[in-house]
Amino acid sequence: MAQKSLSKDKTFDWITMSVYFSLLVIGWFMVFSTLYDEKNPYAFLDVTTQVGAQSLWVVLSILVFVSALTLDWKFWNTLAFPIYGITVFFLILVLIFGDVRNGARAWFSFGFFSFQPSEWAKFGTALALSSYLSFFKTSITNTNVMAISLALFLGPALLILLQPDFGSSLVYLSFLILLYRRGMSPAVLLVGFSFAAIFILSLLYSPFLVSVFLTYLAGVFFMFDYEKPQRAILFGVGTLLVLIFLLLQNETLAVAIPAMLLFLVYLFIQFKKRNFKILSFVLPVLILASSFSFGSSYVFDNFLKPHQQERINVWLRPEKCDPRGSLYNIIQSKMAIGSGGFAGKGFLQGEMTKLNYVPEQSTDFIFTSIGEEQGFIGSLGVIILFTVLLIRCVIIAERANLEFIRNYGYAVAGILLVHFVFNVGMTMGLLPVVGIPLPFLSKGGSSLIAFTIMVAVLIKMDMARFRSN
Repeated sequence: MAQKSLSKDKTFDWITMSVYFSLLVIGWFMVFSTLYDEKNPYAFLDVTTQVGAQSLWVVLSILVFVSALTLDWKFWNTLAFPIYGITVFFLILVLIFGDVRNGARAWFSFGFFSFQPSEWAKFGTALALSSYLSFFKTSITNTNVMAISLALFLGPALLILLQPDFGSSLVYLSFLILLYRRGMSPAVLLVGFSFAAIFILSLLYSPFLVSVFLTYLAGVFFMFDYEKPQRAILFGVGTLLVLIFLLLQNETLAVAIPAMLLFLVYLFIQFKKRNFKILSFVLPVLILASSFSFGSSYVFDNFLKPHQQERINVWLRPEKCDPRGSLYNIIQSKMAIGSGGFAGKGFLQGEMTKLNYVPEQSTDFIFTSIGEEQGFIGSLGVIILFTVLLIRCVIIAERANLEFIRNYGYAVAGILLVHFVFNVGMTMGLLPVVGIPLPFLSKGGSSLIAFTIMVAVLIKMDMARFRSN
């Protein structure tokens, strides 16, 4: 019996559990710091206060973690689609009966208790997509399989977008990581990143300049000769230097001349060579990309609401924003993080934290409190912990004996990655402010319980590799 018990101990992933509890403890202390009231230092014992409610959620999350470890991993595979269906049903229900907070109808409230269905839907979607992709002879290269896979996570994303909650819906794109691991063509991701880059460039510069640059790229592509690639490199670099020089001279219209000449000359060459295959590919792509550039600018100016425009301007064009208005959060966030220096000001010693200079500091901007009070060392420590957690998720996925477990591991890793990157990035002004919590650290019971059960179930699934199936 002792030998059997020891064997079971060896199957348990103590590293992942240790990282989880470390983040849980750090999160509670940071929330306590942001909500600390000197007149009521024991408020964390009163569940009617915000810090007390968070303390209760931490205790409940530990109970949920332990409970999830007692269930057989097959339970989640068997009930994957029922769980998914329930979470989608609540997403529909919240659009009708939910409470409105910060402009989004995304919450159910029952007295002092409330929860956000979108956080639970991530777990349900991870289970359903993992289960579907683990079916016998299911290949992501099959058009029907790809379409169903996309529908499984884009459906909940669309419902969340209707709340509207753009940040939470954005997280669902993380499931593309799982699809890529299952064999989805890299071209899909390349196309997605390309359109995102065109959208960003169309806001930073005029759509005309973006279209000119795309024309230049098309010209370089046309003249590329696999037998003599040096020619393409020389002409490409030379033409690009001319474009840059004209831009620096503020000759905006003149920029189009060398780009168009390059494009027309090599268009003629390819036509003369009767290379219709390359023509039929490049020309439609160029037209589509240029149209998207002009369309992006038009949609931004005419369809997005002012507060949505402000969020993007804060990220890409801060010079157009009011420092005391939409830009205030980011300015204060950067100042709080920067003021912590190397070692930080110490726990409960952050002036900007105590005086509430940073809005939403206990939720979306919790990382600013870490930066101010714990400094570079504390911030780096949190980043390392999240990095270790992500690596462990991938390790668990790769060493799994079953497709369902492997799929689920990558689904969880993708969700955590997007949350972590976007939350830390937006607090530093590197990414747009989209209202995404930092897993295990931000205040809120819905996200804390959802992330807890995700990790606990993954640890339980990892133990299955030691059992015969």
